[in-house]
Amino acid sequence: MADNTSDIKLNADSFKPVAANNVDEQEKISAPSLTFFQDAIRRLRKNKAAVFSFWLLAIIIFISIVSIWWTPSDPNAQHVAYANLPPKIANGNIPGFTGKANVGGNIVDKYAAAKVPKGTYYVLGTDYLGRDLFSRLMKGVALSLLIGLLATLFDLVIGVPYGIISGWKGGKTDTIMQRIIEIISSIPNLVVVILMLLLFTPGLGSIVVAMGITGWITMARLVRAETLTLKTQEYILAAQTLGESPFRIALKHLIPNLSSTIIIQTMFSIPTAIFFEAFLSFIGIGIPAPNASLGTLLSDGQKTFRFLPYQMWYPAAVISIIMIAFNLLADGLRDAFDPKTQE
Repeated sequence: MADNTSDIKLNADSFKPVAANNVDEQEKISAPSLTFFQDAIRRLRKNKAAVFSFWLLAIIIFISIVSIWWTPSDPNAQHVAYANLPPKIANGNIPGFTGKANVGGNIVDKYAAAKVPKGTYYVLGTDYLGRDLFSRLMKGVALSLLIGLLATLFDLVIGVPYGIISGWKGGKTDTIMQRIIEIISSIPNLVVVILMLLLFTPGLGSIVVAMGITGWITMARLVRAETLTLKTQEYILAAQTLGESPFRIALKHLIPNLSSTIIIQTMFSIPTAIFFEAFLSFIGIGIPAPNASLGTLLSDGQKTFRFLPYQMWYPAAVISIIMIAFNLLADGLRDAFDPKTQE
């Protein structure tokens, strides 16, 4: 076989000097530098379920805020003559929203039978007192979300400082504080709520305080566990060597590094508080009448579920959507802030 290497001739033109700027371009990192939160948001955006849940919750919260100033009708206004009207929309051609119902085996136009003025209709129907269910559902979602946010605020105000102090101090202080947590957690939440309702007037305030008394325990335990790990890190020891006070160390170093744990636990606490309020209202010791919450709407709807199932379907669907969306978003945030959980 012939060797062609002898035909290749090298000369001065075969060699070209490499410019210094070419070396810089080759070693340059093309990917943009990202902070921890920017990187977490980038990972969160890849989770389609979490992103969809985020926008769904944003829409629900927006509607709840709008309901503070506007609803299709007064949610507490009673029109007994229009009681138990089925759902109806403007054109009335969509099945389930025609305003008709089965009465004694015959399909009856309930709106015509109740002599409802032409042009007046209720998108989700009315309850046993003739109140607009759509307006009450808007108010109910707003009230339930408010209770969830206020109860979660207790987690942040009490649980975060408690967990940081317990984990930072350690020793006897940590032991005593953890024994207090164990005593409080041994008391069932329902017992605490009933005692609070006996001491105070039933309503929003007593329910939030009752849930806040025991709801912060999980947050405190998680924050304490993370603090025990963080306080041994080199940058914390360096801050102590420089003479920074524990308060400044907590603000500048501990809380920023605990933010992922706090955010994730907060997202799990909100639906837990909403569901607990719905449970209390469902059994009759929650939000008093005539105020509407998801629990009170479910309680009213289950009384006539066999004959008027729509009165329970809609609040049940809304609370299910809220619970699932919050949990999917919380799972997405957990994976985004702590990628090791995906392994």
